[in-house]
Amino acid sequence: MIRVLVVDDEALVRGGFTHILNAADDIEVVAAVQGGEAVRTVRESHPDVVLLDIRMPDVDGLSVLADLRRMPDPPVVAMLTTFDADEYVATALRSGAAGFLLKDTDPEQLPYLVRALAEGGTVLSSKVTRTVVDAYLDKDVREPAVHLTARLTERERAVLVLMAQGLANTDIGERLHLSTGTVKGHVSAVLSKLRVGSRVQAVLVAERAGLLAPSQDEDAG
Repeated sequence: MIRVLVVDDEALVRGGFTHILNAADDIEVVAAVQGGEAVRTVRESHPDVVLLDIRMPDVDGLSVLADLRRMPDPPVVAMLTTFDADEYVATALRSGAAGFLLKDTDPEQLPYLVRALAEGGTVLSSKVTRTVVDAYLDKDVREPAVHLTARLTERERAVLVLMAQGLANTDIGERLHLSTGTVKGHVSAVLSKLRVGSRVQAVLVAERAGLLAPSQDEDAG
């Protein structure tokens, strides 16, 4: 079972996400809490995935993210937002969030996105704006994205495109007929060559470099 914690200041959002996710056979919402209870609840319930509201009145979502990332074995965290151009999204990605999605995400897509997160995939809303991408790609990856991606081998580029679709290493291996260990090696090479520290960062570089077709830039980034 994939254990999920929903953190949001609105009871309606907490209840809605809980209802949708608990309907899936392989997902269990272990708790749905407000921001001030998030860190304590993670320590007590040990979720695999945390869906964390980026803006809450009782506590800053970015502060909660920072606290979670400092844990010895942190859960995967994806940020929830109402706005497709939230100015905090770029900061959240730099701080270690595995992605973000809008609160009005298609209910049918939500379990799929949670599974992708749990398996090491990336989740980016289809409404990621150019402003958010440009804000994220700051001085750490200022070298032109096209030049960075030119360093990749054909196989590494194929792995990167599948990473952008939110696929985990096992799924990428099945698509490319490679072992999971070989895929892990390619992913490590991609991150090194693109000078980034996470799959989310790699996907954003790929988008800026024009490697992703419009059909690939959807809810599962």
